[in-house]
Amino acid sequence: MRNIDIQSIKQRFGIIGNSHLLNHAIQVAVQVAPTDMTVLITGESGSGKESFSKIIHQLSPRKHGQFIAINCGAIPEGTIDSELFGHEKGSFTGAQEARKGYFEVTDGGTIFLDEIGEMPLGTQARLLRVLENGEFIKVGSSKVQKTDVRVVAATNVNLIRAVENGRFREDLYYRLNTVPITVPSLRERGDDIYLLFRKFAADFSEKYKVKPITLTPDAVHELIRFPFPGNIRQLKNMVEQISVLEYDREVDGQKMRQYLPQEQVKSNLPAVLAKEQSGEHNYSERDLLYKVLFDMRRDVSELKKLVFDMITTHQPNEEELLKEHGHLFENIEQYNGNGRSYQPQEPLHKEPYYLPVNRAQVQEYEEQKVEDIPHEYEEESLSLENKEKELILKALKKHNNKRKYAAQDLGISERTLYRKLKQYDIED
Repeated sequence: MRNIDIQSIKQRFGIIGNSHLLNHAIQVAVQVAPTDMTVLITGESGSGKESFSKIIHQLSPRKHGQFIAINCGAIPEGTIDSELFGHEKGSFTGAQEARKGYFEVTDGGTIFLDEIGEMPLGTQARLLRVLENGEFIKVGSSKVQKTDVRVVAATNVNLIRAVENGRFREDLYYRLNTVPITVPSLRERGDDIYLLFRKFAADFSEKYKVKPITLTPDAVHELIRFPFPGNIRQLKNMVEQISVLEYDREVDGQKMRQYLPQEQVKSNLPAVLAKEQSGEHNYSERDLLYKVLFDMRRDVSELKKLVFDMITTHQPNEEELLKEHGHLFENIEQYNGNGRSYQPQEPLHKEPYYLPVNRAQVQEYEEQKVEDIPHEYEEESLSLENKEKELILKALKKHNNKRKYAAQDLGISERTLYRKLKQYDIED
């Protein structure tokens, strides 16, 4: 497709930018629009996926039919079947009359299913039947109805991983993914960030009857280098904020940095490492604490054995002992004793520690016997609640009772911290 055609599409649908990735996504959307093929649009939240669904509908033979955009993640699981496929009177409590669903209303048109990855498995089976046969059944009915609807779906999650985790049907994924369109994130679009900034600045200048915001070269540099995890939505909100709050209509780099969120402080608390970072396992705070406590218990036991061997041996061989137990000393550089020294020749940690991958392993930790641990260590408190409460108190004290920063240091959300404060009756 010629570049002039892509530019006309951008003007028609209000798309700003000239990056190669953006142009390629538009070209695919234009090419697939005249067909009835199912399209799966992938991209981060706030990157503008809905604009591509509108391009596909408006350039298709269905443009005179209805277009409905549905956010699957915003509809409660108990009502999504009724919303999409309709229901009969009396089919459930509160169903005082029959209702048409979106697939019946948009017959002959296009339905855009945003956040398709949040759709419940039962609803996914119903959707698969619509895609394959054009058939659906209302909730509370046994009558099969036909519909001619084109489905355009979008997601900001990795559906392949969702399939592997059993949260998304594999057959539905391949049925939806007939033609994939990948919408680039804002940080992948380079100079498009500044073009969008100028567009939003002009829009808010007209809206609030003020002079448009301009940027100095160093401010442009700060703007383009920021990753914008919230994509276009985040940029637009930031431009509106600057347009309203700034008296000086020219913003320099220092002022721009004040509006760009600072990177979150990395937590020193245990985190999911190596293999676990690539998965989508949801570990609770309880799982993390169990792992840390049992690792500590094992190391303390080995340390006591080491000390006992050195005390009871008349001529202890420090080098052999340290080679055997070197993994207990992470920062050791050398060991001096009786004029001798030991320099480690290989990494003390040969293998990374991994968190338990399932609840069964957590249970195994809980039931683990520690007969080799001296009696006085068994008497030490291993109460998870006490340890958790102690960590929370330390974090609050460190940050002068500021919950936001304490929660960041603990590696939990501020909402979770508030719940823990209530649970342990902690006054901050």
